[in-house]
Amino acid sequence: MSDNAPRASQLASLTSALAQRILILDGAMGTMIQRARLAEEDYRGERFRAWPRELRGNNDLLTLTQPQLIRDIHVQYLKAGADIVETNTFNSTSVALADYGMEGFAREFNLAAARLARDAVREFRAAHDAPRFVAGVLGPTNKTASISPDVNDPGFRAIRFDELVDAYREAVDGLLDGGVDLVLV
Repeated sequence: MSDNAPRASQLASLTSALAQRILILDGAMGTMIQRARLAEEDYRGERFRAWPRELRGNNDLLTLTQPQLIRDIHVQYLKAGADIVETNTFNSTSVALADYGMEGFAREFNLAAARLARDAVREFRAAHDAPRFVAGVLGPTNKTASISPDVNDPGFRAIRFDELVDAYREAVDGLLDGGVDLVLV
């Protein structure tokens, strides 16, 4: 929903719904993914079959390699009564994705996850004539700019504040371009 008219309409719908009642947020994405008992090959999919690092545990990658699984999780939460579904992007910053050597995919992860959640919400909303919304998720990174990871060098920082700003900006841009209604930090 990068067009301002649909975004404004969706925001008005969200504001109206919030004025009327408490909205229900979906549940834990990671727990639902664990229930699928995925193997390394499932995480890799065809696209990342030859990736040089282990990818199992990179749940955000499943938006690209197992989109039907992630979409089905969104739909399950919507059917259970969730008003807002969260994107599968808890670790989708370039900083966090660097553990898998996938930092260059951060924007793509966020954009794809937002579109996937948006599509599930759009379909549910059409079938049930009920407003539903997408929250773009920004999780913490695995690095901190406030504490040294090296006890022998208390002034050392593994990342600079400006690097964190850039990583979060890239993630938010992907989420917004993908059509989220709000950002959940």
